[in-house]
Amino acid sequence: MKRSNFILATVSGLAVVANPEHVFARALAQTPLPGLPGSERRCLVLINLFGGNDGLNCVVPHGDARYYQLRPGLAIAPGDVLAIDARTGLNPALRSLKTLYDKGTVAIVQGVGYPNPDHSHFRSTEIWQTAAPDRYEHTGWLGRYFDEGSFGRDEIFKGVALSRVLPEALVSDRTDIPAVAALGSYAMIADRNAAARDAFARQATDRSLPFASPYLAHVMEIEGDAQRSSEELPKLVAGYVTKASYPATALGRSLALAAQIVGSNLGTRAIYVEHGSFDTHVSQRTTQNRLLGEFSEAIGAFYADLAAHDDDRRVLTLTFSEFGRRIEENGNRGTDHGEASPLFMIGGGVKGGLYGTAPDLAATNMGNVRYTVDFRSVYATVLERWLGRPSATVLNGEFRRLPVLG
Repeated sequence: MKRSNFILATVSGLAVVANPEHVFARALAQTPLPGLPGSERRCLVLINLFGGNDGLNCVVPHGDARYYQLRPGLAIAPGDVLAIDARTGLNPALRSLKTLYDKGTVAIVQGVGYPNPDHSHFRSTEIWQTAAPDRYEHTGWLGRYFDEGSFGRDEIFKGVALSRVLPEALVSDRTDIPAVAALGSYAMIADRNAAARDAFARQATDRSLPFASPYLAHVMEIEGDAQRSSEELPKLVAGYVTKASYPATALGRSLALAAQIVGSNLGTRAIYVEHGSFDTHVSQRTTQNRLLGEFSEAIGAFYADLAAHDDDRRVLTLTFSEFGRRIEENGNRGTDHGEASPLFMIGGGVKGGLYGTAPDLAATNMGNVRYTVDFRSVYATVLERWLGRPSATVLNGEFRRLPVLG
């Protein structure tokens, strides 16, 4: 029977999710992979470009005449493309990202997807976040990474979601991960009411409740973690001095906080961030260019800030989107749900360049870009070559690693 996670504590700007098995079992720690000295100081920043980012107008096949034939209204003019080579270039809104690419710190993995793709936002998002295209899975790929790791009880910020709710990628059986929408609102709801705060304090001290439950101890543990993390996070990052000018956007604010968390050395291994929506069925160019511009400027500021603190080699940023868009534009100057698309891997530890196979716009899957790189190969590469953990149990199988990380 499939076990469902449930919310054990409700917090303003915080959601902590756990499974009843947490009460009775702890994961056995796995030994970090050899040859990765310093992996315990590394952090993965996972950016969800939610809504389905159009890969062809993001990483542009400007050397392919079919691109211009199939997108007479949407195609980016050759003179506007930020050319990488005679065939491929970047959307003109990605200037800051192109600067990082030219420095050798951006890898573009082309044609990423999975077998038998699903065109539903909900199911495809679930597949990417759980890394389970062939089954329904109740934990996320990073949640399983945390469950299988050897993390101390005091490492309450080993993972952080900079979002209002905990994303599926971080849902686990035995690990509590905070979701922080914004630092200023990150607090227990009980803190807003003196009577509720006093009741919580009494409950946490003497456990005197008028009922018994096999899960009560775990409920109290979750409440304690929530309270402690909401009190400590603002203090722990308070001494960080930002050394870059971030754009005044939601993504800019999230990445500024991510830099604070990384630079404050809280032992954080993974940070989740969201940006979108890229669901561009209508008037795509205006929406996508704006969102890509916001992404590029925020990433540029983020890595400038990290570099100023000598942290840029400690942070790997990985983007993903639930799917790309169809090759041919629709009648509304937009594109509909597609399949494979490129993703970005950014950071000082990246071997920059183009990876995978450029999209073949003649050999399609019913009008969609065919996938040539299984997204689980990207995850396996990150788990083993960055986070220093075996990937087979997390991903339920062995997948080819990419030569993208040093």
